[in-house]
Amino acid sequence: MATVVTREFEVETSGFNDIHNISPIVSEFVHELTFSEGSVTLFVPGSTAGITTIEFESGVIEDLKNAFERLIPQTIEYKHNLRWGDGNGFSHVRSAICKTSLTVPFIDGKILTGTWQQIVLIDFDNRGRQRRLVFQAMG
Repeated sequence: MATVVTREFEVETSGFNDIHNISPIVSEFVHELTFSEGSVTLFVPGSTAGITTIEFESGVIEDLKNAFERLIPQTIEYKHNLRWGDGNGFSHVRSAICKTSLTVPFIDGKILTGTWQQIVLIDFDNRGRQRRLVFQAMG
């Protein structure tokens, strides 16, 4: 029979592609579990943020931010902005492309990410937020 543990965390962000390395939080969560093998699903509630993996190095972080701006620019017209007037249509589209959850396996209490792979939270919105993260481990 599987065991499930769910926990919430908060991360303060500043929006506009603000990227946070959350690997240390995930690693600590997994390390403290009473079971040593399984998977952990990470989820950010909302439609203007995302969770993914990347090498958390300043050059590639800047490359990723620039890629989002080239692919989904802030400066074009979005129907969402016309309807709601909040100017964050780009952040909703970026979130839909990036996705709001990620599942990572773990064994012996350690997440099985690659040598240079970190788990990151990206806040795409046009303002800072206190982002809630939900982690759910099963093992």
